[in-house]
Amino acid sequence: MFSSHTTYLGIDPTAGDKPLTYVALDQDLSLLAIGQGDMEEVLAFVAGQRSAVIGVCAPSSPNLGLMDRAEVRERLSPVPRPGRWRNFRVVEYQLRQHNIYMPQTSAQAESCPRWMQQGFTLYQRLKHLSYLHYPQKDADHQCLEVYPHACFAALLEHLPLTKHSLEGRIQRQLVLYKCDLDIPDPMYIFEEITRHRLLQGILPIEELYQVEELDAMVAAFTAWMAGTKPDQVSLLGDSREGQIVIPVAEILSRYP
Repeated sequence: MFSSHTTYLGIDPTAGDKPLTYVALDQDLSLLAIGQGDMEEVLAFVAGQRSAVIGVCAPSSPNLGLMDRAEVRERLSPVPRPGRWRNFRVVEYQLRQHNIYMPQTSAQAESCPRWMQQGFTLYQRLKHLSYLHYPQKDADHQCLEVYPHACFAALLEHLPLTKHSLEGRIQRQLVLYKCDLDIPDPMYIFEEITRHRLLQGILPIEELYQVEELDAMVAAFTAWMAGTKPDQVSLLGDSREGQIVIPVAEILSRYP
């Protein structure tokens, strides 16, 4: 169990060459910080934490070819068909069995998208700051891999709406609000919509978070769950090449 002084962070590097987005929560799920910065700025914030659990919205490494090994494939359910899924991580295969699409992580870092490469660098820099991969007993600094789409699906118990749509952003903020994060209730938008505002194209969305902020926020929430309620999270994948943490105790067999 982590101390009451632990900070729970979510970092989203998926914008590629653009600034990283980060969110920090305290023990009570209050928002400590939300912002953007380059790698050095975000790591400076991370380095200042006495105790922290960090959820990163990116794979921790390229795939290690585990899905090409017979002994690994035979342990999976269902067993992959011969010749299929060989250049995927174990967790990517597992999630797709639950109807959750996860981007493929190549075995060659240089073949991965820029945002994945930035994620690899971030994990290496966190390692240099003495962050260990979750779960570790009695370690004050830990990091874990989060896939926001899977987290939102698990919390909603069905696949979420498109993340870049207005309704998708409202849905994601609403589920986080219902998880007791100290953030605005997005339903206020509907109380403020009038005929005039719609005709003028003016929508009251100033308190609605951006896509990257919502992804970083669910990563921070997942880190909080992993740190405070470890028996209420699920891990998928193989620890040798990267497990993801999902903030529910039981994963549905399929997400409609």
